[in-house]
Amino acid sequence: MNNPFEAHETATIDKGAQVGSGTRIWHYSHIMPGAIIGENCIIGQNVFIGDGVVLGNGVKVQNNVSIYTGIEIEDDVFLGPSVVLTNVNNPRANIERKDEYKRTVIKRGATIGANATVVCGHTLGAWSFVGAGAVVTRDVPDYALMTGNPARITGWMSRGGHKLLFDSDDQAFCPTTGEHYRKVAGQIEILELH
Repeated sequence: MNNPFEAHETATIDKGAQVGSGTRIWHYSHIMPGAIIGENCIIGQNVFIGDGVVLGNGVKVQNNVSIYTGIEIEDDVFLGPSVVLTNVNNPRANIERKDEYKRTVIKRGATIGANATVVCGHTLGAWSFVGAGAVVTRDVPDYALMTGNPARITGWMSRGGHKLLFDSDDQAFCPTTGEHYRKVAGQIEILELH
């Protein structure tokens, strides 16, 4: 069988899973039947991707991450090692709550740092950045830097992954891309893309 993607021999890809071309799946990962994985993704070691999960193109999932039913991940998202994503708010071992899964959406370009936890039912905005070990318990705006437990906004990040340093006119530049940003009413706008 000629696959357009690569998978280590220890990976399990159930029949019915869809995996895009150029994607690489590493040791001991398990992809469930209804999962859809885009093109050019990297799925690290010991990753679980549940039934109905959708991953966009260019997503990088580091080792020891479980992505459960109800989670949608857009293009170019980075999930650091041992990120925790939940799908039920009040789990109990003796009560089945499969009909209570909460939808979580991680928008394009977002980063979630190592060992961070995202409580289900929230949207993480485009190009947002969740720091290592943070616990997200609410929606996250585009470009927000979230740290702590519970996570709160402690700054703003550029698309190039740098903390934005705003001047007295509430404008900032990304040192990597040169993109020009402005803060207006607690939101970030890009004035010039590169």
